[in-house]
Amino acid sequence: MRVRLLVNPKASSMTPARWAHLEAGLAASHRVDTVATKARGHATALAAAAAADGIEVVVVAAGDGTLNEAAAGLLGTATALAALPGGSTNVFARAVGFPNRLRPALAALLVALGTDPVRPLGIGLAGDRPFLCHLGAGFDAAVVARMERLDPRVKRIAAHPAFAWQTLRTLAHGVDRATPVVHVTTPDGQHHAARFTVVSNLAPYSYVGPRRMLLTPDAGPDRPLAVTSMTRLRLRDAVGAFGSSVGRARHLQHTREVVQLRDVHALRLEAPDGAFPWQVDGDHLGTTATLDVRYAPDALRVVLPVRPGAGTRS
Repeated sequence: MRVRLLVNPKASSMTPARWAHLEAGLAASHRVDTVATKARGHATALAAAAAADGIEVVVVAAGDGTLNEAAAGLLGTATALAALPGGSTNVFARAVGFPNRLRPALAALLVALGTDPVRPLGIGLAGDRPFLCHLGAGFDAAVVARMERLDPRVKRIAAHPAFAWQTLRTLAHGVDRATPVVHVTTPDGQHHAARFTVVSNLAPYSYVGPRRMLLTPDAGPDRPLAVTSMTRLRLRDAVGAFGSSVGRARHLQHTREVVQLRDVHALRLEAPDGAFPWQVDGDHLGTTATLDVRYAPDALRVVLPVRPGAGTRS
């Protein structure tokens, strides 16, 4: 199999030794060449070039942001995407079943590549920008923007404590908690105003160590999008939402301050005044007044780990 290994050398979990281990492991049974990202957005061009070259699988060893960029370059092509955990959280790789440590994840990928591992995956699209895991509008995007301004060494060494601290700072000083920042409208006429909104393509929003953060149980790879909006953002609302997310999200499903929609094929996000910040898969994309979001079924070919009991190709 022709495989192109795409590495972000600045990713939180990537070192020269791990890079070499990945190359050697893949090269033992596949024709492999390696490319490294050099700047934000570069992964899209590298993945698109791989598809144009007839590469069968692009293996991305990086965080969710670089993985998102690579997916953008592979949409609608015959080239499949495989995710290895190279970042600090690795939401997509873990959500689809790969281990969060690089060596066992590589072992699982090698087993998968020896079977018939590729399947089509539905994704979200905000305009032309895909999201594999989630899109955030409002508060969480403001937190992501603060994270991107930190020294990269801080994110490499203490990504999760830094995110928690930036969340508290944003909640205290960085957002208007008194007025809605985004209006959510669906084609069937549903409408609500929110302090922030998350549109989920997969169930985990993120992970805190080994524990997943769950906003809604109604998201997954075989169904359309799910929407979670907070209509009020007091400190105790935020604390309650966090506590619920690291449990089973029951509070989020039943509290009056949260609106949840499931199996959404399309929606529009609009700022009632000015613009709102937004992010996809942990990459802050600035501010906008309007976003048209839709579900694109079977838009991306992906490599998934082999389920227990499945055989390998003879």
